[in-house]
Amino acid sequence: MTKIDDLRSTLETTFGLSPAKAQRLAKGVLEPGAAKEQVGKATAEVIEWSQRNRERLLEMLRREVDRQIRAFGAATQADVDALTKRVRALERAASATGGRKKSTAKKPTARKPAARKQTAQKAAPVEGSPAADGAA
Repeated sequence: MTKIDDLRSTLETTFGLSPAKAQRLAKGVLEPGAAKEQVGKATAEVIEWSQRNRERLLEMLRREVDRQIRAFGAATQADVDALTKRVRALERAASATGGRKKSTAKKPTARKPAARKQTAQKAAPVEGSPAADGAA
């Protein structure tokens, strides 16, 4: 494994390097006294590598967020746009037919209020009756 490969493996977790930091890293990997051209080339490679890793990370994050949104069942912007388009088409179709189309659905009939059941009330026994005397 070369020194540049070592540097790349170290930078896999480092994103958004500034050019100055990338140059310091490149100088640290190269042999002391390396030509400016060699340092410049190594710096450009470090920056390019960092940008690719950042893009890969962002893409992975986007995919995961999209996956979580779908798992959650939330509507995406594309879903909302498709439904909006469908509603607009239905509105145009409704206005083209005069706005009111006679319904073929059966209309519900008015319900009569349910009759209350009367509960039988026991009458108090009349004096002199067998029930009042305790004979049954």
